[in-house]
Amino acid sequence: MTQEFTNLVAVVTGGASGIGAAIAARLHEQGASVAVLDLRPEGADAAHFAVQANVADSASVEAAIAAVAEKFGRIDIVINNAGIGAQGTIESNDDDEWARVFNINVTGIARVTRAALPYLRVSPSAAVVNTSSIAATAGLPQRALYTASKGAVLSLTRAMAADHLREGIRVNCVNPGTADTPWVTGLLTKAADPVAERAALNARQPHGRLVAADEVADAVVYLASPRSGSTTGASIAVDGGMQNLRLRPE
Repeated sequence: MTQEFTNLVAVVTGGASGIGAAIAARLHEQGASVAVLDLRPEGADAAHFAVQANVADSASVEAAIAAVAEKFGRIDIVINNAGIGAQGTIESNDDDEWARVFNINVTGIARVTRAALPYLRVSPSAAVVNTSSIAATAGLPQRALYTASKGAVLSLTRAMAADHLREGIRVNCVNPGTADTPWVTGLLTKAADPVAERAALNARQPHGRLVAADEVADAVVYLASPRSGSTTGASIAVDGGMQNLRLRPE
């Protein structure tokens, strides 16, 4: 395996579990020093520098980024993966919940990247990768609030890419389909018929299964890589074809 991230420092928010943990592992395998920022850092792999951080709170984020910079002396890559879900139509969540989800899923990206900007600006390989969702590009039932937040992430990614390109900072995002993560498993256990619900989620994606966290991580690593210097303002769908394919029923 190539070591293209050797001597680079990567910050991964929400990196103690699920997709974030897979991203952190991939970056570490390819030579990066990885700092995991998470509400529950004790769940992070011992190979990483784990820091408690709440992306919904500016003071917490700034303290965490300062700790990473003190530990490694630099920050080259920021993976904004932390986020929460929400279910229902526009009437299912009150104003406080709309504000809470946007504060974490959207403003959280701004907080973390803003705190890291002084270090990214002096990095020779600066990259930011945000986690959006298939919900940003396809209308899914019972996901109004979540969809709105992830649509904002997709648009924010493009705006950030335009703002910081001439500072040498690339910004991209991934749009995963429904992934086989502990969070999704937890939702399935609450369903009236978990087996039928999993089968429906599998069938919704054209390739017939949930997306693997490692598949999302591989896309993130491509976007973060110094070898992807001409890729910015882009989004990669990792969704089994859900965004663009319209297959006939079997």
